[in-house]
Amino acid sequence: MTTIDSSKKICTLINVFTVESEKHLDLFKLLMQATETTMCKIPGYISANLHISDDKKTITNYAQWASLADFLSMLKNEEAQVHMKEAASIAKEIKPVTYSEVWTHLK
Repeated sequence: MTTIDSSKKICTLINVFTVESEKHLDLFKLLMQATETTMCKIPGYISANLHISDDKKTITNYAQWASLADFLSMLKNEEAQVHMKEAASIAKEIKPVTYSEVWTHLK
């Protein structure tokens, strides 16, 4: 389960995919399948959450990895690369950013 905890030093990936609205379900299904069949089996994987924007033009993947090194290792994984190339063929633009520092506020 995804947990945001400032006392834990994990790597968070926020990956924003821009897509033609008519292709959003294709990309969403690909990202779901890639997560369930490949990403979750790679060492260091913690969680993933996919968000579809209301206008159907953006899908955001909020994923957590045990460390930046684990995330970078995933990028070299051959099975993961197949999924990433397929996602790149559907998306118009992909903007991945990793974060290791967090601050939260709850009411």
